[in-house]
Amino acid sequence: MAKKKLRVGILFGGKSGEHEISLRSARSILKAIDRKKYDVVELGITKEGRWLQSSAAQALLGGESQPSEDLSRETGLTIAAAAAEPAAGTGLDVVFPVLHGTFGEDGTIQGLFELADIAYVGSGVLGSSAGMDKDAMKRMFFAAGLPMTPHVTLLRSEWRADAKKSTRLIEKTLQYPVFVKPANLGSSVGISKVKSRADLATAMDLAASFDRKIVIEQGVGGPGVKPRELEVAVLGNDVPEASVVGEIVPAKEFYDYEAKYELNGADESVSIIPAKLTKAEEKKIRAMAIAAFRACDCAGLARVDFLMAPASKGKPAEIVLNEINTLPGFTSISMYPKLWAESGVIYKKLIDRLIELALERHREKQQTHFSR
Repeated sequence: MAKKKLRVGILFGGKSGEHEISLRSARSILKAIDRKKYDVVELGITKEGRWLQSSAAQALLGGESQPSEDLSRETGLTIAAAAAEPAAGTGLDVVFPVLHGTFGEDGTIQGLFELADIAYVGSGVLGSSAGMDKDAMKRMFFAAGLPMTPHVTLLRSEWRADAKKSTRLIEKTLQYPVFVKPANLGSSVGISKVKSRADLATAMDLAASFDRKIVIEQGVGGPGVKPRELEVAVLGNDVPEASVVGEIVPAKEFYDYEAKYELNGADESVSIIPAKLTKAEEKKIRAMAIAAFRACDCAGLARVDFLMAPASKGKPAEIVLNEINTLPGFTSISMYPKLWAESGVIYKKLIDRLIELALERHREKQQTHFSR
């Protein structure tokens, strides 16, 4: 008797500014996933938040911005309930959310999966929300004793109420250049490098258009220094493993959205895997990646990003944590799968491992009692 295939839902799209990147990641996964092992179900979410199944989801994946309304009228809650229903073969064994950014890796969709008691790839509600919110993330890194660059967090309301006061606070605490970021977003959307006060207001207004919290970070190494941008892929649950360290050499001033995903930027930016580091530096960075993963209570997968200023005046190189990404890009040019490929885990096997980890974590949860 043939072994029953696992039924895997691939969830993509979403309301965030990273909708198109999600579609690209989903296409790559759907192309590579082992159809002999898995019965694959496409699930899409439009930019307006409408959930789609079957041919409507495939139409969204194919680039139709408004798939026909009559193809699916299901809501997210209806789909979640159906996914959790094992009767008549309609249930899913596991969901692989390929949703980047807001409403995808911020704990919201993870909460829906938890309520429906569905196994899913990636971090839980806490890990996902902490990984998305750069302010909360930094607080967890600080509590774990992990090195970071100095930063200030301001609310959009504070900035709009008194921009002069906010500017004084930033300049009192930090030195230019600074990076201004929306606290809750990914793929470097809304991020600006600010070299002087003249450009600060524009950067703050841009970040404020994407989130109510704004994080302002001091540039690593000081004026005129372009720090190295290093990345590590982490895989696992309670006993996570770190990949080799990779380096991004961006064509622009920093690794922004265009450098990551636009074709010209991808061609011009260079990834070096493994990065050229001493053994001691590599060991330190990989250990820090696992510590960051644990500090945010992550699970399944994450990409941890670092900044490294060169050694100077007898001082060793400065290595600081930049951020953790709990649902990193899964496109053909994304660093997460490339780092694991260099570490000996090819793309198709990486998908298998992530599904195994999701099921493992779901089984572990069944040991928890929620009532007396």
